Amino acid sequence: MTFRLHNFFRSSTSVRLRAALNLKGLDYDYVAYAVRKGETRTPAYRTLNPAGLVPALERADGQVMTQSLAIMEWLDETHPELPLLPVDPDGRARVRALALMIACEIHPLNNLRVLNYLGETFGADEGALKTWFTHWVRTTFDALETTLARDAATGRFCHGDTPGLADICLCAQVLNNRRFDIDMQDWPTIAAIFGELDACQPSRMQRRTISRMRLEWYERTLPCTMWTSRTPCLKERDSRKNRRNCVISMRRSSASISCRCGPSATT
Repeated sequence: MTFRLHNFFRSSTSVRLRAALNLKGLDYDYVAYAVRKGETRTPAYRTLNPAGLVPALERADGQVMTQSLAIMEWLDETHPELPLLPVDPDGRARVRALALMIACEIHPLNNLRVLNYLGETFGADEGALKTWFTHWVRTTFDALETTLARDAATGRFCHGDTPGLADICLCAQVLNNRRFDIDMQDWPTIAAIFGELDACQPSRMQRRTISRMRLEWYERTLPCTMWTSRTPCLKERDSRKNRRNCVISMRRSSASISCRCGPSATT
């Protein structure tokens, strides 16, 4: 089964789902949207997801799934190889709790539409938005650091030595933190886990190869393609305007690019 992943490259919820699909070695078509330009609020997109949010995962049978954590649990149930959750009930509950600390306590307060509302309605400038964003990250990361540091179940990753659901959420949030230059020095356990995720090679963790492709116009350093894999269309190298026209098919050894702004290619 090949999926169509409707997403935005910088969205932390989209990062989560790309990571889950990549960890499990599942093929998907990458359908890009420019969230800041309102492309997910169009009538066409709202037929896929009435909430106008990313990501949305379109299945081969035409069903469209929303909400990254719900989709990841569905992926784990329908594609059990390389599981995202432990087999034991206690372990599963612990991993879910760690993931939900980030997904429910940080992300809803710090996502783009909340930040936009603060700016448009209350006149919050960049400094105020940074203060807001940092406050909610620190509130939860302080507790998350304590939880991870004192629990023997924590290993190289959030739960043992295999990355899973909690690590996916943690990685996406730390990447998002970089937008506001949040220093990780107060959270050494979280930083160490992210370091493991950032340094990992897909071939070691997935037993498969993912092409290491980067966007030339992407301003900041990305971790390994395990977490953020995507590639530009031919004309993206010259213009950011065309990225919304790209449909990118992620395959185990290559990325087939179908683009309405230029000829197809395989990288």
